[in-house]
Amino acid sequence: MLTMIRFHPVHHGLAVKVSFFGAMNMLGLAKRVNARILQASTSEVYGDAQESPQTESYWGNVNCHGVRACYDEGKRVAETLFFDFHRQHKIEVRVARIFNTFGPGMHPYDGRVVSNFIMQALSGEDITIYGDGGQTRSFCFVDDLIEGLVRLMNNDTEIGPMNIGNPTEFTIKQLAEMTVRLTKSPSKIIYKPLPQDDPKQRRPDISFAKSALDWEPNVALEEGLAKTIEYFSKLDMRNFKKPTTHDAHKNSEAEEKRAKNASPVRSNGISAATK
Repeated sequence: MLTMIRFHPVHHGLAVKVSFFGAMNMLGLAKRVNARILQASTSEVYGDAQESPQTESYWGNVNCHGVRACYDEGKRVAETLFFDFHRQHKIEVRVARIFNTFGPGMHPYDGRVVSNFIMQALSGEDITIYGDGGQTRSFCFVDDLIEGLVRLMNNDTEIGPMNIGNPTEFTIKQLAEMTVRLTKSPSKIIYKPLPQDDPKQRRPDISFAKSALDWEPNVALEEGLAKTIEYFSKLDMRNFKKPTTHDAHKNSEAEEKRAKNASPVRSNGISAATK
């Protein structure tokens, strides 16, 4: 069974609640019917990683009360449940840490960077980069991802966690420029402030997947991006509803302002943190 949920970044309580109870309910079902179960975890468990490439042994760098924490910590606690059920109830679990994935079938308004850039380019709108575009991601085509997940589920010895992703690293600016070129779009690239705790670097170490599953991705970013652009260009947008405006970036700016204005020292010279 596959559990994969993406959360709106500002629905803090709901995101963690769904991640925890969703995992708990699915694990309970797997226990009752004696099923092997896959958790679609994420590279977000590594947070704003201070190591690159990220290996499965890296414990991560997550701000547990930041504006992105609901998703990061939700996935982390779900992994905890999976391994607890494996140890206590001998459930056959498989945990895959999925890095940025894209391809035909994506929802045009799912909020991810590839779909955002393609939609903006096809519409001739400005392509929005948050930060200076120097932050990196590693993009895995959906066909490669599915092959990796199937091989992990069919493996009778390894349970994970296992990185499944493409180790070839690109900057967000490079992705934007490639999207403009492939779509032949007149769009201009504009820059806005980077949200709080946005990861600066994402690159999976897939040595474990290579050795255990004989798996590695085959589709290069440009090839996969061209296929994804073709898919988006043929969509009937009347079948899709734009999401409500989210305030993740607004929340980041408010949090930064609050932290800047907060005084760490009281008038008597005693630190507020130690009093």
